Order: sequence, then C-alpha cells, then structure tokens
Amino acid sequence: MNRQIVLHSRPTGPPTAANFALVERPMPEPGDGDVLTRTLWLSLDPYMRGRMNDAKSYASPVALGEVMVGGTVGEVVASRDPRFSAGDIVLGSGGWQAYAVLPGRSLRKLDPGLAPISSALGVLGMPGMTAYVGLLDLGRPRAGETVVVSAASGAVGSVVGQIAKLKGCRAVGVAGGAEKCRYVVDTLGLDACVDHRAPGLDEALARACPNGVDVYFENVGGAVQQAVWPLLNQFARVPVCGLIAQYNDPAPRPGPSLWWVLRKRLAVSGFIVSDHPGRSEDFLRDMSAWVREGRVRYREDVIEGLERAPEAFIGLLEGRNFGKLIVRVAS
Repeated sequence: MNRQIVLHSRPTGPPTAANFALVERPMPEPGDGDVLTRTLWLSLDPYMRGRMNDAKSYASPVALGEVMVGGTVGEVVASRDPRFSAGDIVLGSGGWQAYAVLPGRSLRKLDPGLAPISSALGVLGMPGMTAYVGLLDLGRPRAGETVVVSAASGAVGSVVGQIAKLKGCRAVGVAGGAEKCRYVVDTLGLDACVDHRAPGLDEALARACPNGVDVYFENVGGAVQQAVWPLLNQFARVPVCGLIAQYNDPAPRPGPSLWWVLRKRLAVSGFIVSDHPGRSEDFLRDMSAWVREGRVRYREDVIEGLERAPEAFIGLLEGRNFGKLIVRVAS
C-alpha cells in the first residue's frame, strides 16, 4: 500500500491538521514512459498554501482528496523509460506520498557523489534557482548598491543575500528572531540583519540602510514590506517572489500606495521561477561552484516522517522553521 497525505478540506485562514488526511491506497503501477519512485525527501514550501485554495492562480489548485503537491527526491523502484534504472536517484514532483509514478520526461537524474541529494530541493533546486533568477535577472544588482531581502534565513532569502554579497553589494536581511539574525550575519556573511519581531522595525531598517535601498527582494509582505518601501531609492527594483505573511489572510490587504511607484519610478516585477527554464544550466553551473567553494552556505531543517508533514507545513507558515524545510520520508 502507498501512504499519502491528501487535501481533506480547504482552509479559511491558517491551515490546521484537519485540512489534511493520511490515507493508504494501492501501490501505483508505471505505464509506458513512466517511472515508479520511492520518496526519500519531500520539500515543503510556502507556495503550497495557495494551492490549497479553490482560486484562480498561476497553477491549478489541489482537488479535495488529491495528494498534496511538492518536489521530491526519490529512488527509482521500477522504470518503463529506458533513461532510468532501478536504484537511480531522481528529482521530481512526487508530492506528499511514499511512492509516486511520474513521467520519465519530468525527472532529472541526480549524482549522489556530487552533493547531498537533499540539496536538490534547496540550494541546488527550485529555491536556489528562484533566488538566482529573481535577484540577477529582475533585481539586477550593481556593486555598491544596497540589497534588502526579507525572510533572509529561509531557503530563498539566504541565497539571495549571499549572491548579493558576491556581486559587491551591501546586503541587509530581515528575519524573525535574534537567533536567525545572528545566523544571517555570522554564518551567511550579510552586512546586517533586522529582527522584524523586535520593536522599532522602521527605525532599525533605516539605520541598516543609510544610503537607502536599491533592490528589495520581497518574500514576506505585510509589515516588512511597509517598512522597506519608504527607503527605496529612485529607480529601485523590487522582485516579488512571495508574500508569506499574507498567505493566510481571508482577503487581500491594501498594498503600498502607487504614489511610491510613480514618485520614485520603481520597477516592480512579480515572477514565478518556472517561467525561466532557460536559466537552469547557468544556475546549476554557478550555484554548484559557489557551494563547492564555500562561497554560498545553506541550512536544512529536517523533519522525520511523512505523517509529520502537515504539522511542519503549518509551522513553516508561522515562521517556525530555520532554513530549508524538508521531510525525510525514507532512508
């Protein structure tokens, strides 16, 4: 039998354990061109909250009773695609389940000898490429500029800040809690980090950015966004990657006044990393080298057991994770 976590009901506001169900269903069989994989690692990411809503977005919502979506690293159990053999380690989108049948064309074979396979879900995977494309292609940082990134200790934000430093920028993070801020500065090497949970966010951010902000990489929204916008310099760039502070809101919040966009001639760009497949080779080449050379560091927050995925995901939306959140489904 195949253990799966499915969407049992749609949340109103923050999701709860009651929105998920752990079920057992017959083991799937691969058809022509398909591969049966055993899930080793499951990625938990903020975008999944939007997929729980029955609302129009850039991707279809998860139907009630369907397996929750998610990136996975798995071991090939059986293959009807000649490019894959039993025992191969592959990156795919198997979702929240112990086994998955996936089209061979959707999989990428991983070499466990090059890097820990879990990193394909983080720094060398979708979050890392999101940081790479969003900052370099949309933010276009130049040496000497100030880059601010929210959720700076998270999977995307931590990479954004380190790339900004590699490009010669002053990098300022915003994170939740003193421990995360210490990690951002002492381990990741950013110039400063502001704790958005401490009093005086606006004043602390202004002190950390004495020359204003040239690039703001948006992961959070909410109060952090409101504190950053008055500091934006003319012609600043704002890649909008996520708004995790607002994902559980029952209705959209009023955003920053467009007066700022007009007055400062801002370029604000929302982006989805899947729109940029042509950058994957550049990303893997550059990021693999930076990680291997120790110029980009990463941290994983590992949860043991598929059954704990809902609890961990709820914690992710509350900011309880520290680093890239992944679930070890099997050894």
